Amino acid sequence: MDLLNVVAGCTFDDFLLTPQMSIVDRRDPATIDLSARLTTSLTLKRPVVSANMDTVTRAEMAIVMAEEGGIGIIDRGFRPGDIEPQVREVMKVKRTQHGVIPDPLTISPEATLADARAVMERARVGTLVVIAGDWHLEGLLTERDLQFVGDLSATVASRMTPRNRLVTFTGRATEAEAALAMATHRVKKLPLVDQSGRLIGLVTARDLVRQRELPFATRDDQGRLRVGAAIGARGDYLERAAELIRAGVDVLVIDIAHGHSVVMERALTEVRKRFPVVDVIAGNVATADGARFLADRGASAVKIGIGPGGGCTTRLTTSFGVPQLQAIVECRRALGDGVPLVADGGIKRHGAIALALMCGGDTVMLGSAFAGTTEAPGDIVHKSVLLPESQKPVKVPFKVLRGMASIEAIKDRLDVEDASAVDLQAIGAEGMEVSVPLRGSARPVLQEMMKHLCSSISYGGAESLRDLARRFQADPGRYLVRLTESSRRESYDR
Repeated sequence: MDLLNVVAGCTFDDFLLTPQMSIVDRRDPATIDLSARLTTSLTLKRPVVSANMDTVTRAEMAIVMAEEGGIGIIDRGFRPGDIEPQVREVMKVKRTQHGVIPDPLTISPEATLADARAVMERARVGTLVVIAGDWHLEGLLTERDLQFVGDLSATVASRMTPRNRLVTFTGRATEAEAALAMATHRVKKLPLVDQSGRLIGLVTARDLVRQRELPFATRDDQGRLRVGAAIGARGDYLERAAELIRAGVDVLVIDIAHGHSVVMERALTEVRKRFPVVDVIAGNVATADGARFLADRGASAVKIGIGPGGGCTTRLTTSFGVPQLQAIVECRRALGDGVPLVADGGIKRHGAIALALMCGGDTVMLGSAFAGTTEAPGDIVHKSVLLPESQKPVKVPFKVLRGMASIEAIKDRLDVEDASAVDLQAIGAEGMEVSVPLRGSARPVLQEMMKHLCSSISYGGAESLRDLARRFQADPGRYLVRLTESSRRESYDR
């Protein structure tokens, strides 16, 4: 069977998959291997990426994604030249958890308690290491030390726990050594110092506990959660990339509506020249030529999808695009097993995730699926909704989801204060803004997806996600069932 011919002009709801003999004992995400490549050098335990949209992924969403085994991409929906807010979001994620913290946040003993509180709130940390001179350890200041303090003009030295009352560890400690020392002395924080008393690191009990509680979390070699960030392809993108890398970002995303373009070529070439080692995901494209174009110019992964997303109107406004399933198969065939693919958009039900990954995607990028959750950015608005049974209106909480090419998102990025000075309609928006019902945390949403993905692996007669994709690619005809209009309604209309 020629898979590309079979899926030409088709997307996820055009097919069902034939059940095979199951070989797994339990459909349990804790026991079934769901790992997948995000880039040529980075593997995730869960094949899910939250979209770089300003109504989907900021620090809170990225933290949940990484803790659950995926990764979040901090959007670039900040005004041109205003790089610090995006960097701050990345730093919040990187400082949420550690193994051994090699560069803990510090403060001087002469600083005020107001200064200390501001640092804690900005970085979302609960402990500051007090140092003087050449990084000499003086003490620790925690959130508890600031509770019920009326005079925040007092010095840090007046409230900190001084060095002579601290338990410290001399030298570089492993996590096991640190845990043993903390258990022996019954302390929750362990500063690491060298022979001369200079600070060289910090270990907290909270971080060690989280390491054990979240075994599938996406972490770097220092035990920190991984996070990505988008940089665009014009303007300040190189400066933005440099600052994000300095903050510890794990992967950059160069994301424009049409990635098979001279604009992308210039941007990707310059980023690769300036930052040859960093992982770079580039997109979006939907053709074999587009995928090869990005791979040949150094992309660490290619993002697939022209117009399938819920907040995108590209196909409506331009008539250009490729059905997402066809695009994934075509791009995978073009790149072979080399550069990974991120399937971005078009997934409106959990079952489509399995199909996207079987047909060639390595990971899926989701936006609408996480919109409206607690961690998604944006204000909560209440709208009147008419109950069908009683015909009575009730107030229902919503959050806004908007495509990054929508008029509203473009206006925010450009900081257009005088609408008469810039004709926004002339910009040619290819996105829209919609209201999404508020629906709790993204964590159970992602967990439910992974349970359903495990069920797909079971129905597919495989033992892991990678095994499912391998079996499908070896004999797609064994799995694919092309649907008629009536069978599509029977399968997906509920």
